[in-house]
Amino acid sequence: MTFNIEHEVERDLGFDQDALIKKVIEASLDYEECPYEVEINVILTDNEAIREINNEQRQIDKPTDVLSFPMAYYETPSDFDRLEDEQEDCFNPETGELMLGDIIISLDKVESQAKEFGHSTMRELGFLIAHSMLHLCGYDHMEEEERMVMEQKQREIMDIVELKR
Repeated sequence: MTFNIEHEVERDLGFDQDALIKKVIEASLDYEECPYEVEINVILTDNEAIREINNEQRQIDKPTDVLSFPMAYYETPSDFDRLEDEQEDCFNPETGELMLGDIIISLDKVESQAKEFGHSTMRELGFLIAHSMLHLCGYDHMEEEERMVMEQKQREIMDIVELKR
């Protein structure tokens, strides 16, 4: 597996951010039974940079906690079986890895939301990675039923990596 983690801002959150990110990504992929080795890009940034990206990509001119940019599209979430036949451009021709997508996280939001929700920055960063990984696997939360499914999956992934509130 290839994890490209870019630190646009350096922030000491009191734990190894890269190790946590890898742990939650691997747990999410195992939970969703992804049969492929994957390539994932994670960018840790600040509110200003994520605001600019949010404005460019979604026409929302404000910072957000996490943005997810999937490379694959699924008719059914985590239906990995169809990718090789229908979306072979999602696979890195050099490594054969599934290029799952990009995750961008504001560390400013990690800190403020951890404080707001009364839990650790480790738990908040882990949650945002789990949430984004589900988006990269085709889940969404626009409809109530989708939101409920996604929230349940997030809770179960957080239990697997032992990041409780």
